[in-house]
Amino acid sequence: MPYRWSEHENVTQQTLELWPHQSLPPRGMAAFVLATFTLITIPLFGLLGTKLLWALLPFLMLAVGGIWFALNRSFQDRSTLETLTISKEQTTLHRTNPRTKDQHWESNTYWVTVEAYEKDGPVPHYVTLKGNGREVEIGAFLSEDERQELFEELTIAFSSARAAT
Repeated sequence: MPYRWSEHENVTQQTLELWPHQSLPPRGMAAFVLATFTLITIPLFGLLGTKLLWALLPFLMLAVGGIWFALNRSFQDRSTLETLTISKEQTTLHRTNPRTKDQHWESNTYWVTVEAYEKDGPVPHYVTLKGNGREVEIGAFLSEDERQELFEELTIAFSSARAAT
């Protein structure tokens, strides 16, 4: 699961960290780009010493560069982190974005409601938090099953936080 609950010494406060699934580590990315480069250059061996080699080489290098750029961009997007802190009085959601400003939301825990939109959201089982006059998404990058499980866990966490007051 790409999220983790952690409890502080103070039992009345819980923290949830969510991040996108990271299936390709940096070493795997380097190996994939190297393997792609190797496989693309194999057909060029027959063209060694011809002008056709120099005509094809820039396009093949452009393809390898495009693959590297796309994988690197995907790697940067995986640095998204959402941190939800639930205490007796205050709930705070902080989202760290890779290329834009960080986002911050807070509300009184008693008034926070957890909503799940099965079909009406941008993704199936879209999970949001409502409170303080705003509705914010949480865990939109998770898989459908993970969002369903997250909804259940958030509902339980907010119920227990309200019961502690």
